[in-house]
Amino acid sequence: MRRLLPTLAILGAFAAQPALAVTQCASPADQALFEVQALRSHFVVLATGCPNDAAYSAFVGKYKATLLANDQALTAWFKKRYGARGQFEHDQYVTDLTNAMSGDSSRQGSDFCAHDGLMFNEVMALPSGNDLPEYAAAKDLIPASAQACPGTAPKAAPRPAAHR
Repeated sequence: MRRLLPTLAILGAFAAQPALAVTQCASPADQALFEVQALRSHFVVLATGCPNDAAYSAFVGKYKATLLANDQALTAWFKKRYGARGQFEHDQYVTDLTNAMSGDSSRQGSDFCAHDGLMFNEVMALPSGNDLPEYAAAKDLIPASAQACPGTAPKAAPRPAAHR
């Protein structure tokens, strides 16, 4: 019993910790591709649902080079993963992602435009496009139904060693 108590205390400490987001991609660079796409899709939903075309146009205008490079890299990721079906899978992923976000926005109701519309101001205040992946990751925009790096197994969080 004495050996069990320290183990239970350690496990209790882990249970008390807040849940951390699990990176779903094999590399941080791949994860960043999906985070930026999620941000862009989120802004598409905001622009069409709120409507706020001017803010979306300003976002795309300011970060055009970053968004284009991200889209090209994401297309390459899908082509590497799916071969000839890569473009189709990429397009399907973006469609599914945007639809999932649209459904989430509908469930939020009138709070969605007021609350999430502030994100346009935040993003426009970023110093450069290099800041988009970190900003997007902090917003946790990717719905569970449209995971990052689809078709790959999520990286498991390290488990504490068992004491014997």
